[in-house]
Amino acid sequence: MADSGGPDILLHVNALRNFGQSSVCDRAGIVVSVQQTQRGLQAVEVFEVTPPVDEGGDGEGALEADADLGAGLPLEPARIKWFDKVKGFGFANVFGRPEDVFIHMEVLRRSGFAELQPGEAVGLRITDGERGRMAVAIASWETASNKKE
Repeated sequence: MADSGGPDILLHVNALRNFGQSSVCDRAGIVVSVQQTQRGLQAVEVFEVTPPVDEGGDGEGALEADADLGAGLPLEPARIKWFDKVKGFGFANVFGRPEDVFIHMEVLRRSGFAELQPGEAVGLRITDGERGRMAVAIASWETASNKKE
């Protein structure tokens, strides 16, 4: 739905894929160009996807702290190995590194994604956790490849 409370805007998966992302989580912000079609408004191009704003509640704690730690970390190019929404986690491989990177569902949601597909290229902000490397933020490959850090 448009910010102004207007009619719904169709976001076709192809417009999202052209942005470099395969999904968007509920309540994420999205900036698009729109055109009127015979069936209503349709997004033509995606310019930005922002994670939903948390409205408080439980479960923020450690993951929120991890996100703060990730603010200064570089985006590392990676491919999704697998991700299971039911289990709530998955793994990716950073190009040129042998170890897996753990991705938690909350990090996925907080980064504005609803799901990840095997083989999907993304940018990850990674920290060392107790059990190995773990993602603290995810960006679409399009976003990651355009950032100069």
